[in-house]
Amino acid sequence: MHKLTKLAGALLLGAFISLPAVAQKASGGAVATVNGVAIPQSLANAFIAEQQAQGAPDSPELKNAVREELIRRELLVQEARKLNLDKKPEVAAQADLARQAIFIRAFVQDYLKKNPVSDEQLKAAYDRMKSQMGNTEYKVRHILVEKEEDAKGVIASLKKGAKFDELAKQSKDPGSRDKGGDLGWSSTAGYVKPFGDAVSGLAKGKYTEAPVKTDFGYHVILLEDSRPLTPPTFDQIKPQLAQRLQQEQLQKYIGELRAKAKVQ
Repeated sequence: MHKLTKLAGALLLGAFISLPAVAQKASGGAVATVNGVAIPQSLANAFIAEQQAQGAPDSPELKNAVREELIRRELLVQEARKLNLDKKPEVAAQADLARQAIFIRAFVQDYLKKNPVSDEQLKAAYDRMKSQMGNTEYKVRHILVEKEEDAKGVIASLKKGAKFDELAKQSKDPGSRDKGGDLGWSSTAGYVKPFGDAVSGLAKGKYTEAPVKTDFGYHVILLEDSRPLTPPTFDQIKPQLAQRLQQEQLQKYIGELRAKAKVQ
């Protein structure tokens, strides 16, 4: 039997807590009635849709599993109501948050459906991405420290023959510290601008002889190698570009709503 995902349960929980008053009036019949309370078919349909979105095949087993899960939930809700748990402020607040999540998701889906990203927008974004990436990618190591004097000390140690990967153990960057400061391969677009500018100005095998300041602190950067960059094709990256543009479009709309809202 298919195991119901936690996501579906979390998204439906808020609406389900307040079901009894609504369930009696719901159209489309009931999937079950528990101690006189009808569980509407519409709720089962929503639950099934959630599971199918997660890859579950439409089958009698899935429908039976959803029906049994909703029955169990209704029993627990009824027990919670007997204990007046629904009247506790913290429980009501959690239910409100869950209901908000449902409405927000429904709005986002509707907004994106009505405001699709065009192929022209996607191609323009792809061209911008290629331009920002450039034609070269770099294999880089770095050591990140808090103070400029500390970075100068690292550079002085390198000039005296210290190994870069050993000095990297003092780096503030937990992701690269245990790998000798290795950041792998990336174009300069993958770094904040001061860091990327410093990388592009280095010769292979050289390190920065002055600390490079960013919002993260002070860096000492070593360029190990470089190679021509082959960007992904438009078709390869189209889904990610679409998602990014949709997010940007939605954030812009939310910003406009916020600007017009009367907030006291």
